[in-house]
Amino acid sequence: MLNIAINTFREIIRNKYLYMILFFALIFIAFSVTLWKLTIWDDSKIIVDFWLSMIEIFWLIWVVFIWSQLLFKEVEWKTIFLILSKPIKRYEFIIWKIMWFSMVIFLIVLFQSIVFLFVLYSYWTSFDNWFLWFFSSFFDHKSIEITPLIIWSLINTFLKLEIALAIVFFLSTFMSNMLTITSSIMIYFLSHNFSILLDLVNKWQNYIAINLVKILELLFPPFEALNTKDVIWTFSNFSNSFFILNVFYSLLYFWVLILLTIVIFSRKKFES
Repeated sequence: MLNIAINTFREIIRNKYLYMILFFALIFIAFSVTLWKLTIWDDSKIIVDFWLSMIEIFWLIWVVFIWSQLLFKEVEWKTIFLILSKPIKRYEFIIWKIMWFSMVIFLIVLFQSIVFLFVLYSYWTSFDNWFLWFFSSFFDHKSIEITPLIIWSLINTFLKLEIALAIVFFLSTFMSNMLTITSSIMIYFLSHNFSILLDLVNKWQNYIAINLVKILELLFPPFEALNTKDVIWTFSNFSNSFFILNVFYSLLYFWVLILLTIVIFSRKKFES
């Protein structure tokens, strides 16, 4: 099992797409620091929205494209036979793979979140600290309060990436690489728009269509409920139970997908 963990970590670190995405993510995030000078809108809103969106979008691309290739290459290059020939159960292979990938996602999101919160804190302070002199040339002397909703938005971003990882892992056990990528992206966008879909079917007043959409909403991941970054500047009266329930449901959804992945992978036959 330790070899699986080490090999998974090496595959992730050696992947050139990781560094390419990281490079462009840093460029776009650095660009957001000076973006307020180019816009007529509220600069604090631009910075917060831009950072939260970039953390989610860039690493969603990484999860979908990189992870779908990892398992596909294991099968295509026949390395899966070498791994499964050892005294290791298939469910252990799945769990160790996804746990190590999850750890990498956690470390990346944690690092970017710390940098993001530091930027907000630097923006919020009066720049009396000499350590912040470099940033004072980029920031206006307005304030961006680090609200609980911003913290929860970062946590929700991590949960969304974890669910996206579980979806890609699940689909890649019975779909091709390209079909997995396409289906994952479609699920991601559709899961963010069920409220719009419900509004449309409610106008038809077709109860069959309304109930069908509600059932589909339960089957799809709770991305719309986790998308709190879009309401940071418009609505903040959330109860703690709302966030706790979302975390619980997200973790439940994640592990249900992992369980289904284990069931399919355990019965999967690999052609030599």
